[in-house]
Amino acid sequence: MELKHQVKSSVKDGDLIEKRREQIIQGAVRLFKQKGFHRSTTREIAKEAGFSIGTLYEYIRTKEDVLYLVCDTIYNEVQLRLSGIADEEATIGGLTRAIDVYYRLIDDLSDEFVVMYQESKSLPKNALEYVLEKERGMTGLFETLLRACADAGELRITKNSIGLAAHHIVIQGQMWAFRRWELKRMYTLDGYIEFQTDQLLNGLVKPVSN
Repeated sequence: MELKHQVKSSVKDGDLIEKRREQIIQGAVRLFKQKGFHRSTTREIAKEAGFSIGTLYEYIRTKEDVLYLVCDTIYNEVQLRLSGIADEEATIGGLTRAIDVYYRLIDDLSDEFVVMYQESKSLPKNALEYVLEKERGMTGLFETLLRACADAGELRITKNSIGLAAHHIVIQGQMWAFRRWELKRMYTLDGYIEFQTDQLLNGLVKPVSN
């Protein structure tokens, strides 16, 4: 069982903690994207979030706590948005819908994903392992759906290839975040989803005519 990293707060009001930490996360993402995690200070994070350094330390203890909150928030949203994937039918249509939901999630959280993957190595060991376990869980959702599709005869894929195919889906979606500065010159989001899904399902080789 994964052990969730605990970020301590001196404030007892749960709703206020959630509100303030959301402000901290939003400010930190903007700052980390601009300067990186190591070059950003807690004072700068507080300023970007809109309050004093003293107020910041009522809700976190270290700068690493802030980075952890960014990562955890992303995966909480991922779990919320992708929870329906497990309920999709084991059909090409179900797989296509799941990919569409995931890629649009990446588009909504592009800055957050970039910050997380660039900076998560700076997390304490226990917090990093928690984040990595969340990543495995996200990939596992697609692995389960791909396996169900293969078992139903919808996909021509070997059992040994299912895990790799799931990783392909996850990484190809995240590429939209990492390379969007160039990809948006070439595709709309709809076009990118369509092309990547077609490439996944049909490959790059032209069918041989009889």
